[in-house]
Amino acid sequence: MSNSRCFLKNTVLSGSFLLAFLLGACGYRYYTGTLRPLPELQQQENIAVSDDGTVTFIRNRLEVGVRPQTDEELNRLYAPYSTGGLDAVNPYTFGDWKDPETQSTPHRFTIFQLKVKNYAYPKILIDPSQAWIISENGRKYQPLGPLQFAEYFRPYATAYAGIEYGQFQERKDIFSRSRYKAEPIFSGQETQGFLVFPLIHADVQKLSLRIEKVAIRFDFRNEPVETLDLEYLFERNIGRLYPGQQEPVLAPSTNL
Repeated sequence: MSNSRCFLKNTVLSGSFLLAFLLGACGYRYYTGTLRPLPELQQQENIAVSDDGTVTFIRNRLEVGVRPQTDEELNRLYAPYSTGGLDAVNPYTFGDWKDPETQSTPHRFTIFQLKVKNYAYPKILIDPSQAWIISENGRKYQPLGPLQFAEYFRPYATAYAGIEYGQFQERKDIFSRSRYKAEPIFSGQETQGFLVFPLIHADVQKLSLRIEKVAIRFDFRNEPVETLDLEYLFERNIGRLYPGQQEPVLAPSTNL
């Protein structure tokens, strides 16, 4: 077995043993449901909520929409890369691998699709480094850039050659193609990409996705003179999973 697979397998097995210990000690493990938008009346001004879970800021003919992605959707999107257990190359999920203790597949990241339509301004600019997830208990999460993404997967590539390094490069290529990039969107253009955040903690039930300093007007030096701060509100079910049964979902928390 290669060093890379040994590293991943040992990491996974260590996590499984720890989970087994916790299950034996307390008899349950945490579960988290799929993120869904809060009702439109609870969102900020100029926000529309669609049936597919997209939350869109609309101003004149500018639309900036976000939608949480599920692992199932990401596995379908990258189907050729989502099989093979621990060898699955899909950078956003664990593919078809299942934890031998729980017979479930853990989540790897928290991912939103950001989709922009600009039919209102000569040019706009959204910098993904100005996006944040803020949980109701005050935790902050920022999207992964290329460097942070590479550092996450680098331990799986133990040498600059061979199968593991090729998989490392494939993951980087997929991330590079699919992440949202800080590029101008000119009048009449549409674009989209992923905001890839670290995995949100299991005790977070409500969160705010904020995209700050959206530049919509520029001066003659190409410096922003008018910007927008956007906010989108989401929630999910959280609770404890006991052997053979599920505890009722924890009571909804207060506003963010």
